[in-house]
Amino acid sequence: MNIGFVVTTLGRLEPLRALLTSLEAQLRDGDHVVLVAQGAQDAVAELAREFAARGVAVTATVSERGASLGRNTGVAALPAGEAVVTFPNDNTTYPAGTVEALHAAVDDQAFRAGGFTSWDERGPKTTLPAPGTPLDKYNVWAVIEMGILMRRSLFDAVGGFSEAMGPGSATPWQVAEGTDLLLRAMAYEPSLERSFRWLPAHVHVDGISTGFGLTTAERRRKLRAYGRGTGRAFATHGYPLWWRAAFTGAGLLYGVRNPRPITVLDGWPMFLGRLEGALGRTFGQARMVSTTR
Repeated sequence: MNIGFVVTTLGRLEPLRALLTSLEAQLRDGDHVVLVAQGAQDAVAELAREFAARGVAVTATVSERGASLGRNTGVAALPAGEAVVTFPNDNTTYPAGTVEALHAAVDDQAFRAGGFTSWDERGPKTTLPAPGTPLDKYNVWAVIEMGILMRRSLFDAVGGFSEAMGPGSATPWQVAEGTDLLLRAMAYEPSLERSFRWLPAHVHVDGISTGFGLTTAERRRKLRAYGRGTGRAFATHGYPLWWRAAFTGAGLLYGVRNPRPITVLDGWPMFLGRLEGALGRTFGQARMVSTTR
């Protein structure tokens, strides 16, 4: 099965170069990379042409701002035909052997969707369930966007990512677009609960942490925006009230449970964001839009 790598970017050229370099010797015939430029469009197109001349199957297209819009645009720009799509960030890299491991999982006509983990400078971002564990509305949160693998036909059938969620969208709900996608796929195709494929823990992509390179004010603004997105997803997908209340309250402990650069005081914006998401309204601002990922 071919793999389509769809990358939404604001135009960070050096990280993009590192991503394409990491894929250069790993892609199989039929695999394809689409760069969706939401900034520095000419420079991104030139980078795609440079790597295409080196034999990498990569093309560039453009879209307006919004990670979800960019990913949907990128899937539509892939070559025609069935494929498995995945969504690396523009600061992602693939360790040697990772694409081969992805193919080992998806080169099966029965494959519908799966998940693998990502690492940042501190280690694994999430811990995935053991292979064979049924997918449910609680463990689905272990898969973040760059770890999603999904048949293109299933992605199209559920309408792709909701463009009203995710970084850069015109709403306060600045995260959880990947979880929302998987929850809608589960509702559309209930058998996905049993067929979902968790990849082994050693299969991962590398990225950066949420607070990497941000000032304290920027980090807390981003955490509040992210809290809003997760809180909204819990509220709209039928999670029990007690679970939503516990999740919102646990936001206060976010700074205790996460290593630096997160601090104890970062728990407040996370809690406030989750509360706003749970209630479906914001306090003090009409919206909080993040343009970074």
